[in-house]
Order: sequence, then C-alpha cells, then structure tokens
Amino acid sequence: MKRLLILFTTITLIFIGCKTSYKTSEQNKNDYATQAEVNVKTLDGIKLYGTLTLPKKVSNPPVVLIIPGSGPIDRNGNSPKMKMNIYQILSDSLAKHDIASLRYDKRGIGKSQVPNLDESKLTIETYVKDAETWLQWLKNQKHFSKIIVLGHSEGSLIGILAAENQKIDKFISVAGAGRPIDQVLKEQLQSQPKSIREKALPIIDSLKQGKQVKNVPRVLYALFRPSVQPYLISWMKYDPAKEIAKLKIPILIIQGTTDLQVSTLDAKLLAQANPNAKLDIIQNMNHIFRKAPKNRIKNLITYTKPDLPIMHKFVADIVSFINQ
Repeated sequence: MKRLLILFTTITLIFIGCKTSYKTSEQNKNDYATQAEVNVKTLDGIKLYGTLTLPKKVSNPPVVLIIPGSGPIDRNGNSPKMKMNIYQILSDSLAKHDIASLRYDKRGIGKSQVPNLDESKLTIETYVKDAETWLQWLKNQKHFSKIIVLGHSEGSLIGILAAENQKIDKFISVAGAGRPIDQVLKEQLQSQPKSIREKALPIIDSLKQGKQVKNVPRVLYALFRPSVQPYLISWMKYDPAKEIAKLKIPILIIQGTTDLQVSTLDAKLLAQANPNAKLDIIQNMNHIFRKAPKNRIKNLITYTKPDLPIMHKFVADIVSFINQ
C-alpha cells in the first residue's frame, strides 16, 4: 500500500483564484540574489503566497513561474511528509545565472491556507486560474525581459492550460504526462497486485465517463475518496498532447530516464505534438531532478534528502533554453 501511495501523488486542497493585489517583504539576502515574499488576493478575499527571487546583477531579467506538481506541495517543493527543497534549489540555481523566478504555495498549502476549504468543489481549472493570476501579477511588474512558465509533473498540464490563456514567451515541461491521467494511472497500476487493479480500474473508468463512485474500497480511499473525485474527473478530461499542440511559443520538454512516475514515452508524446518543442532526455535523472538509479528503494531515498543537489545538466539546459 505504501508503494501505491508513493506512485499516486495525493491530490491536494485547492480553490478558485480571481483578482490580484499584492505586498512584498524582504527576506533571505545573499550576494547574488534577493528574495521577497509576495502575495496575490482573490476576489473572495483569499491570499496566495509565494517567493520572488531576483538576481542582483541585472535590472530586467527573464523570470520563471514555477508551477508545482500534485499533492500537498509548498513553494519550496516540500510536503508534510517529505522535505525535498527542489523548487528552492532550482530558484537559487537560476538566480546564479541571472534568471528571476517566482514559486508559490498552492491553495490550502503552506502560507496559502484557506479556512473551511471544501475539496469536493475543486477542479483542475482552479489551479489553472491560480497560475494565470500569478502570470498577470508578473506582467504587471513590467521589469522582466521574458516570462517563462515551468510546470513540474501535474504542473506541466496546468502550465500548458494557463499558457493558452495568458501570453508568455516560453514554456518548459518537466516530468509532465503526455497522456490523459487515467491512462497514466492505469499504467502505474500494472505494478500493483491483481486485487488492487481489480478494484481500481472500474473506478477509473467510471470517473473518465464523468460518473462519481460512492463506495470506494478502504485500500483506495486516499486516492479515490468521494470528495476528490470531482477533481479527478476534471483532470481526466484533458489530453496534454492535444493541449500543448495549441501553443505557438518555444517549448522545452525535459524528462529523466529514472523517473518512477512519468516515462520518457510521455515526454516524446508531448514533443511530437508541437513542432516548436525540443525534447530533452536527461540520463539518470528522477522525478525530482536528482541523479538516481532505477532501483526503486535507492531512487526514493533521494526524496528524503533536502540538501541533495539537483542535476547540473537539468539547470544548464533550462538556462540555455531561456537565453536562446
């Protein structure tokens, strides 16, 4: 069961984002970058918080909006059970190359807490609206030379959908699925016992058809509980390859060969769908940008070491793409 929960990243709490406003506060200075906490306010009065990292050597840097993956992930790439710091390390690395970044706490996570949040009313479009809100905030600053969206894992699809509605300069997909999520879930289930598959597959088929399932087996409750089913239904209706085909901007598709959650096939499907896309397969990189073997246990150990560096090639390829 632990293996099942690791493979299927838990769906987190989200809410609908609208109108923006902000204030900043200085924190964590060093010799090459300055970090400021920023926030956007929704029409219903809820604030979402993030960290804007600005390199000191340039006045009009390009800026990357980092959209996190699924689950209770905060602006730094951490969950309540796993401290990884991957987005914080990525932001720091980009700043060293004179590239600004904005990373943020998802709705209901970190400082972006939402009192009495009802997850049964949440859909993937909520995340898309939040990303669009942050993009509009970045545009309002008027001192960035380029705006780039980097979507990680589930954040890849969210970034694609946001880029369809907001004008940006470039898009980067990292470990993003190239197929509808129901297909990915079914593939991941192949490594599970037959008893699990027999219970899960009919639920996935029902949700794909837009029909909720009332009686969910306890062993699958964390993934398919009734309150999260509306979110899964909204997620399953999108085909990432068809959506990325709509973008008219330069695209970089990055995928590691030792990723336990997303395969190189998904990256190839995304790249093949758009002539503006460049495929970047990084050998021995796992789902969280770190060098790792294919061995599952050794691979997962990297999820528990927050100070472990992310791969140099991963950062170098992103920097090169942005500066092209």
